[in-house]
Amino acid sequence: MTGGLAVGKTTVCRLFEEFGAYVVYADEIVRRCLTLGTPMGQQVIDLLGSDIIINNQIDRKKVSDIVFSNPSKLQALEIILHPVVRREMMSLFEKIKNNAAYSFFVAEIPLLYEAKMEEDFDTTVAVVCDEHIARERSLNKKEFERRSRFQLSQSAKQSRADYVIVNEGDLAALKKEVSKLIPKLKGA
Repeated sequence: MTGGLAVGKTTVCRLFEEFGAYVVYADEIVRRCLTLGTPMGQQVIDLLGSDIIINNQIDRKKVSDIVFSNPSKLQALEIILHPVVRREMMSLFEKIKNNAAYSFFVAEIPLLYEAKMEEDFDTTVAVVCDEHIARERSLNKKEFERRSRFQLSQSAKQSRADYVIVNEGDLAALKKEVSKLIPKLKGA
Protein backbone atom coordinates (compact mmCIF):
# COMPACT_ATOMS: atom_id res chain seq x y z
CA MET A 1 0.00 0.00 0.00
CA THR A 2 1.39 3.32 -1.02
CA GLY A 3 0.28 6.81 -1.91
CA GLY A 4 1.18 10.45 -1.54
CA LEU A 5 1.00 12.61 1.55
CA ALA A 6 -2.41 13.01 3.22
CA VAL A 7 -4.29 10.76 0.79
CA GLY A 8 -5.66 8.49 3.53
CA LYS A 9 -3.29 5.51 3.45
CA THR A 10 -3.54 4.90 7.18
CA THR A 11 -7.34 5.13 7.12
CA VAL A 12 -7.42 2.57 4.32
CA CYS A 13 -5.10 0.33 6.31
CA ARG A 14 -7.38 0.55 9.35
CA LEU A 15 -10.24 -0.55 7.11
CA PHE A 16 -8.14 -3.46 5.84
CA GLU A 17 -7.64 -4.48 9.48
CA GLU A 18 -11.43 -4.55 9.88
CA PHE A 19 -11.52 -6.98 6.95
CA GLY A 20 -9.00 -9.32 8.62
CA ALA A 21 -5.64 -8.04 7.41
CA TYR A 22 -2.47 -7.93 9.43
CA VAL A 23 -1.10 -4.44 8.74
CA VAL A 24 2.44 -3.23 9.28
CA TYR A 25 3.41 0.43 8.91
CA ALA A 26 6.82 1.53 7.60
CA ASP A 27 6.65 4.73 9.64
CA GLU A 28 6.10 2.76 12.85
CA ILE A 29 9.13 0.58 12.11
CA VAL A 30 11.25 3.68 11.57
CA ARG A 31 9.89 5.25 14.77
CA ARG A 32 10.71 2.09 16.75
CA CYS A 33 14.18 1.59 15.28
CA LEU A 34 15.26 5.23 15.15
CA THR A 35 16.18 5.46 18.81
CA LEU A 36 19.34 5.84 20.82
CA GLY A 37 21.11 2.55 21.30
CA THR A 38 19.94 0.91 18.08
CA PRO A 39 22.30 0.35 15.15
CA MET A 40 20.02 2.41 12.91
CA GLY A 41 19.87 5.21 15.46
CA GLN A 42 23.64 5.32 15.69
CA GLN A 43 24.03 5.37 11.90
CA VAL A 44 21.64 8.32 11.67
CA ILE A 45 23.52 10.18 14.43
CA ASP A 46 26.78 9.50 12.58
CA LEU A 47 25.21 10.87 9.39
CA LEU A 48 23.45 13.94 10.77
CA GLY A 49 25.37 14.77 13.94
CA SER A 50 24.61 14.72 17.63
CA ASP A 51 22.56 17.93 17.36
CA ILE A 52 19.60 15.71 16.46
CA ILE A 53 19.55 14.37 20.03
CA ILE A 54 17.14 16.27 22.26
CA ASN A 55 16.24 15.08 25.78
CA ASN A 56 18.02 11.75 25.21
CA GLN A 57 15.99 11.04 22.07
CA ILE A 58 16.52 11.42 18.36
CA ASP A 59 14.37 14.39 17.44
CA ARG A 60 12.48 13.45 14.27
CA LYS A 61 11.70 17.10 13.50
CA LYS A 62 15.41 17.97 13.54
CA VAL A 63 16.10 14.98 11.29
CA SER A 64 13.33 16.12 8.95
CA ASP A 65 14.56 19.71 8.88
CA ILE A 66 18.06 18.58 7.91
CA VAL A 67 17.20 16.00 5.26
CA PHE A 68 14.41 17.90 3.53
CA SER A 69 16.72 20.84 3.01
CA ASN A 70 19.62 18.69 1.80
CA PRO A 71 18.80 16.08 -0.87
CA SER A 72 22.13 14.25 -0.47
CA LYS A 73 21.49 13.83 3.27
CA LEU A 74 17.97 12.59 2.49
CA GLN A 75 19.36 10.03 0.07
CA ALA A 76 21.95 8.89 2.62
CA LEU A 77 19.25 8.60 5.29
CA GLU A 78 17.08 6.51 3.00
CA ILE A 79 20.03 4.18 2.34
CA ILE A 80 20.11 3.58 6.10
CA LEU A 81 16.34 3.32 6.68
CA HIS A 82 15.00 1.33 3.73
CA PRO A 83 16.91 -1.93 4.31
CA VAL A 84 15.89 -1.94 7.98
CA VAL A 85 12.24 -1.37 7.08
CA ARG A 86 12.40 -4.14 4.46
CA ARG A 87 13.95 -6.65 6.90
CA GLU A 88 11.47 -5.83 9.65
CA MET A 89 8.50 -6.18 7.30
CA MET A 90 9.70 -9.49 5.94
CA SER A 91 10.33 -10.73 9.48
CA LEU A 92 6.80 -9.77 10.52
CA PHE A 93 5.38 -11.47 7.44
CA GLU A 94 7.25 -14.69 8.27
CA LYS A 95 5.88 -14.59 11.82
CA ILE A 96 2.22 -14.26 10.81
CA LYS A 97 1.98 -15.90 7.38
CA ASN A 98 0.53 -19.13 8.75
CA ASN A 99 -1.63 -17.47 11.38
CA ALA A 100 -5.26 -18.20 10.53
CA ALA A 101 -6.35 -15.09 12.45
CA TYR A 102 -5.30 -12.98 9.45
CA SER A 103 -6.67 -13.36 5.95
CA PHE A 104 -3.94 -11.28 4.28
CA PHE A 105 -0.87 -9.12 4.97
CA VAL A 106 -0.67 -5.41 4.16
CA ALA A 107 2.41 -3.22 4.40
CA GLU A 108 1.87 0.53 4.33
CA ILE A 109 4.97 1.95 2.63
CA PRO A 110 4.66 5.60 1.57
CA LEU A 111 7.90 5.35 -0.45
CA LEU A 112 7.24 1.88 -1.89
CA TYR A 113 8.42 2.68 -5.41
CA GLU A 114 11.08 5.15 -4.37
CA ALA A 115 12.60 2.41 -2.14
CA LYS A 116 12.21 -0.15 -4.95
CA MET A 117 10.31 -2.48 -2.63
CA GLU A 118 7.36 -3.24 -4.91
CA GLU A 119 8.91 -6.56 -6.00
CA ASP A 120 8.74 -7.77 -2.39
CA PHE A 121 4.94 -7.98 -2.61
CA ASP A 122 2.39 -9.92 -4.65
CA THR A 123 0.17 -6.90 -5.20
CA THR A 124 0.49 -3.14 -4.95
CA VAL A 125 -2.29 -0.71 -4.07
CA ALA A 126 -2.07 3.06 -4.43
CA VAL A 127 -4.37 5.35 -2.49
CA VAL A 128 -4.91 8.61 -4.36
CA CYS A 129 -6.99 11.74 -4.15
CA ASP A 130 -7.11 15.13 -5.78
CA GLU A 131 -3.98 17.12 -4.91
CA HIS A 132 -6.07 19.99 -3.50
CA ILE A 133 -7.91 17.59 -1.17
CA ALA A 134 -4.62 16.11 0.05
CA ARG A 135 -3.18 19.57 0.69
CA GLU A 136 -6.30 20.56 2.67
CA ARG A 137 -6.12 17.35 4.74
CA SER A 138 -2.52 18.08 5.63
CA LEU A 139 -2.02 19.66 9.03
CA ASN A 140 1.06 21.57 7.91
CA LYS A 141 0.77 22.97 4.38
CA LYS A 142 4.41 24.11 4.23
CA GLU A 143 5.67 20.67 5.31
CA PHE A 144 3.31 19.04 2.79
CA GLU A 145 4.86 21.06 -0.04
CA ARG A 146 8.41 20.45 1.14
CA ARG A 147 8.03 16.66 1.48
CA SER A 148 5.96 16.19 -1.68
CA ARG A 149 8.88 17.36 -3.81
CA PHE A 150 10.83 14.26 -2.79
CA GLN A 151 8.15 11.70 -3.64
CA LEU A 152 6.83 10.31 -6.87
CA SER A 153 3.66 12.03 -7.96
CA GLN A 154 0.33 10.43 -7.18
CA SER A 155 -0.21 9.77 -10.88
CA ALA A 156 3.14 7.95 -11.11
CA LYS A 157 2.25 5.78 -8.12
CA GLN A 158 -1.21 5.17 -9.54
CA SER A 159 0.16 4.11 -12.92
CA ARG A 160 2.52 1.57 -11.32
CA ALA A 161 0.01 0.06 -8.88
CA ASP A 162 -1.98 -3.11 -9.47
CA TYR A 163 -5.03 -1.52 -7.83
CA VAL A 164 -6.04 2.04 -7.04
CA ILE A 165 -8.31 3.33 -4.29
CA VAL A 166 -9.63 6.84 -4.84
CA ASN A 167 -10.24 8.55 -1.50
CA GLU A 168 -12.18 11.71 -2.21
CA GLY A 169 -15.44 11.09 -0.34
CA ASP A 170 -16.46 10.32 3.20
CA LEU A 171 -15.51 7.29 5.29
CA ALA A 172 -18.55 5.30 4.13
CA ALA A 173 -17.56 5.79 0.49
CA LEU A 174 -13.99 4.80 1.27
CA LYS A 175 -15.12 1.67 3.11
CA LYS A 176 -17.21 0.71 0.06
CA GLU A 177 -14.13 1.14 -2.18
CA VAL A 178 -12.03 -1.01 0.14
CA SER A 179 -14.71 -3.71 0.43
CA LYS A 180 -14.75 -4.08 -3.37
CA LEU A 181 -11.01 -4.67 -3.35
CA ILE A 182 -10.89 -7.20 -0.48
CA PRO A 183 -11.86 -10.32 -2.51
CA LYS A 184 -9.19 -9.48 -5.09
CA LEU A 185 -6.51 -9.05 -2.42
CA LYS A 186 -7.42 -12.25 -0.61
CA GLY A 187 -7.11 -14.12 -3.88
CA ALA A 188 -3.76 -12.55 -4.82
